[in-house]
Amino acid sequence: MEKTHSMYAGLEEGNVASYIPKLAEADPRWFGLTLASTNGSTFSAGDSRQEFSIQSISKAFVYALVCDSVGHDEVRERIGVNNTGLPFNSVMAIELNAGHTMNPMVNAGALATTSLVPGESWDQKWEFIHAGLSAFAGRDLVLDDDVYQSEMETNLRNLSIARLLQSYGHIAVDPACVTELYTRQCSLRVTTEDLAIMGATLANGGAHPVTGASVVSPAVSQDVLSVMATTGMYEASGDWLYEIGMPGKSGVAGGVVTVAPGKGSLAIFSPPLDAAGNSVRGIHATAHLSRKLGLNLFSSTPR
Repeated sequence: MEKTHSMYAGLEEGNVASYIPKLAEADPRWFGLTLASTNGSTFSAGDSRQEFSIQSISKAFVYALVCDSVGHDEVRERIGVNNTGLPFNSVMAIELNAGHTMNPMVNAGALATTSLVPGESWDQKWEFIHAGLSAFAGRDLVLDDDVYQSEMETNLRNLSIARLLQSYGHIAVDPACVTELYTRQCSLRVTTEDLAIMGATLANGGAHPVTGASVVSPAVSQDVLSVMATTGMYEASGDWLYEIGMPGKSGVAGGVVTVAPGKGSLAIFSPPLDAAGNSVRGIHATAHLSRKLGLNLFSSTPR
C-alpha cells in the first residue's frame, strides 16, 4: 500500500469539485488508501483517516438497504439497472426514457431510490438511512453540517430532477423532502477505512467483516455489486470495468470504493476528479492494485 501511495501521490491531473462550494476547499494533495479483507484485516497508507463526505458512494449502500427492504423485482422495475451513457446529473436521460430512471448510481435513480426508503415520517426515513450506513461502516457516522448546508444552497438541479420524476409519476412523495433526505445521506462523513469496511461487507455477502452482523442479505449484495459493476463510475463505467474488472463506486468529494467479491474491498480518497467526476489518483491506484493483487474478476489463465 505504501508503494502504491508513493507511485501516485505526485500525480497532479484533475480538478477538485467546485460546484458545491464547501468541496472546493479540499486540499488536492490529500491521498489515502485502505484495503480491507473479508476477515476484517485492514491495510492503509497516506491520509486514510482524513474524513470527507461520502457523496455519491452513498447511492450504492442506500440502494442495498432499499433492496433489502423492498425486494429484488420491485426495485429493478422501479429504478432500473442499465447505464445511461450520460453524465450523473443528466436530465436528458429521464426524458429519453419516458420519465423512468435507468439505474440507482446516477442522481435521478438515487433520488428515486431514496424516495422508497421505509418510514412513516421523514425523521424515520433518515434514521433508517443513517442507521443502515452506520451498520455498514461499523460505527456511528456523523453528518457534516457544513457540507450539508453548502449542498442545500446549490442543489437546484437535483430538486428539478426530483420534480421532473414526480411529474412523470415516478416519485410519489414530496420531491423537496426527497432531495433534502438525499442531500443528508451524501453529507455523512467517512474515511477510507470506513469505506473499505463498507465495501468488504458487500464482498462478504452482506455480513460485516469485523462484527459478523448481517447488514443485508447475500442476494442483495449480489444485486448491488452487479449494478456497481456496470454503472458505478457513470459514463466511464465501461472503461473502468475493462481496465480494473471490479465493481466500483465514486463520489464527487474524491472517494472511490471497489469490491472484490469474496475477498475484500479497496477504498481511496483523492479530491482531484476527471471529466466524468471520478478521482484521478483513485483510478490509477485501483488499476495498479487490481493488477498487482490479481483482483480482476475476468482474469483467467489456460490450464
